[in-house]
Amino acid sequence: METMVSSASKQVTIGDQRPTVLIGERINPTGKKKLTAALQEGDLTLVREEATAQVKAGADILDVNVGVPGLDEVTLLPQAVQAVMEVVAAPICIDSSNVKALEAALQVYQGKALVNSVNGEERSLASVLPVVKQYGAAVIGLTMDEKGIPPTADKRLAVAQKIVEKAESVGIPREDVIIDCLALTVGADATAGMTTIETIRKVKAELGANITLGVSNISFGMPDRELLNSVFLAIAIAAGLNCPVVDAAKVRAAVLAADLSLGRDPNATRYIRGFRQRQKG
Repeated sequence: METMVSSASKQVTIGDQRPTVLIGERINPTGKKKLTAALQEGDLTLVREEATAQVKAGADILDVNVGVPGLDEVTLLPQAVQAVMEVVAAPICIDSSNVKALEAALQVYQGKALVNSVNGEERSLASVLPVVKQYGAAVIGLTMDEKGIPPTADKRLAVAQKIVEKAESVGIPREDVIIDCLALTVGADATAGMTTIETIRKVKAELGANITLGVSNISFGMPDRELLNSVFLAIAIAAGLNCPVVDAAKVRAAVLAADLSLGRDPNATRYIRGFRQRQKG
């Protein structure tokens, strides 16, 4: 199964037999004081700089989130999307829990966007999926519902099945639903990583869907986070993860190594090219 997203000039295809697609996470004000302050001033300079830097670091798709409390996201999100389109060709993942903001951003977007996100709550399904269908976008489905994040892989799979079925019922094809199996920190529960890996395997086996994940959540509160993130990411890719949300500059080398190890890099071309780029850097 393949999911295609695009900008006005570039198409990215996500699929099991293809190299891992990196969704750049850094255009998000959470935990970023400078970006938050800039957004509060209506200054999109840092958004443009982050977009350029992430693509240079190897991001294939850019997540754009401007969720700052008190700001008019309906106005600001399309402005940020426009700013990113002005400086890079990478497709955009439009990230908001505000449906009106999503729609405003989709109205200005040129190409086939990825929407982040819908979840298994009836309210979310009823409000987000029609907008995704209207604008011909793809969508990320979070494996959580009114009861929160299920503690077991089977229950997360059930939420994923519900999301896919609801999407198909409104005319969104299965290949346009990417499932987020959700990573929780191993600092709070040492089995959290294994639950996520099991969910990835079950979703892939039962639904065939492409899979994303906010990888860095696994290491929250732990020491040496980059090491933990990279190891977990490689395991998740082997299990079926194919478009993680990451800081590309920190994990791309590990992703290239994982793809090579899994036979997705003929003649080691991408791995060697990445090594040479790092040497020059």
